[in-house]
Amino acid sequence: MKHWPILSTLLLTFAILAGCATLDEQQRGWIFQPSDRSWGGSAELARDMQNVWIGFDSTTTGRPVKLHGLWLPADKQQTGWNGAKAPLLLYLHGARWNVEGSAPRIRRMQELGFSVLAVDYRGFGKSSPDLPSENMAYEDAQAAWRWLAAHHPGQPRYIFGHSLGGAVAIELASRVHDEAGTIVEGTFTSIADVVSTMKWGWLPLSALITQPFESVQKVARLGSPLLVVHGTKDTMILPSLGRKLYEAAQQPKAFVLVEGGSHFNTNTLGQAQYRVALADLFGARAAGTLVTQR
Repeated sequence: MKHWPILSTLLLTFAILAGCATLDEQQRGWIFQPSDRSWGGSAELARDMQNVWIGFDSTTTGRPVKLHGLWLPADKQQTGWNGAKAPLLLYLHGARWNVEGSAPRIRRMQELGFSVLAVDYRGFGKSSPDLPSENMAYEDAQAAWRWLAAHHPGQPRYIFGHSLGGAVAIELASRVHDEAGTIVEGTFTSIADVVSTMKWGWLPLSALITQPFESVQKVARLGSPLLVVHGTKDTMILPSLGRKLYEAAQQPKAFVLVEGGSHFNTNTLGQAQYRVALADLFGARAAGTLVTQR
């Protein structure tokens, strides 16, 4: 009987492997939950945003890719910037909903002074219909980053990621050397750490994870300031994971904990805290009003 825990773990492992002929595909579907849907009235908020198409040849799949994105230039009346001078923000969304589902958050980032490009990974919305993977999402983010540089040269570029998009943002920031700063909200250290917070998190499943998203190992390589934002009532991605990610990063960095913020409304409730944190960490480079409206 003393060997039962070991035997049960082995049996569980073999059962999982036997039951999932394509374990990798199962995980990709579970982690990304790719969809062409938005939620609530978010699609209506995206109607006046400009459609953007980004094409490139994928080294991951060997096939041509077309990404769909939304472009929302800075509002000069709100920020004092015009579209030709405003700082740029690449917005990387999380799982389940397409880019239109992020329209409320995209608008709030615009209100902070950014011209925003938000993109759908492959498998989402109108982008190429592949089943997304960790490496494919990284490749998609890099293609969007290059698009921003090519179409809006000379303007500072920032990276923003929400939830799963935060892991994509950190990977992108660890690879490029021309970002002015990185902002992540409601994100995590790794998929294994997220799994460990769930009901069956005590099971030794980390060896089976094919999409690790090991942000905690990459965040120290960032060459620009990092802002980590989390809500105190985020039950999907616990605030402790955001704090752990922040602690692994190098200075300059900041951690903002939004009281009462959930996985979905932290950006709304924390808008004033965002404004102050962006001004403190990035200064006038981020947006004109970040300094003047404090």
